Amino acid sequence: MAAISLTVNGTPYSADVDPDSPLLYVLQDDLKLNGPKFGCGLSECGACTVLMDGQPIRSCTTAMSDAAGHEVITIEGLGSVEDPHPLQAAFIAEQAVHCGYCVSGPMLYGKAFIDQQPNASEADILQALSGLLCRCHAHTRMVKALVRYAKESA
Repeated sequence: MAAISLTVNGTPYSADVDPDSPLLYVLQDDLKLNGPKFGCGLSECGACTVLMDGQPIRSCTTAMSDAAGHEVITIEGLGSVEDPHPLQAAFIAEQAVHCGYCVSGPMLYGKAFIDQQPNASEADILQALSGLLCRCHAHTRMVKALVRYAKESA
């Protein structure tokens, strides 16, 4: 066990955990966050995606020791029901969240990509999301939401 500190959704957090524990387990079990999900446990699907220092990572295979001292943002940290982030508003407008299980991946990978490339084309966005899985086939609506976010934030 080791004392590990990080910031999650703007709030400092410290825990005495096994340094090899996946970040996802701490987010779900200790902090009771429901955004990142356990999908595959192998970094293949993206359901566990969070932003660490602004970059998307797979929290199911990121050890707590690797997250120490960093800032982590989950989809809960983007906005609220009362005041959604523009990206969340775009997903709502496009009805891009079907079952919602995988949404952390497309939303956070999309945000990081568009923030770095605000004039991204639909083809660019599709390429950026190519390593993510959505089992309920909401990809088209998710891409439309990301295109909307890109246009509205440009």
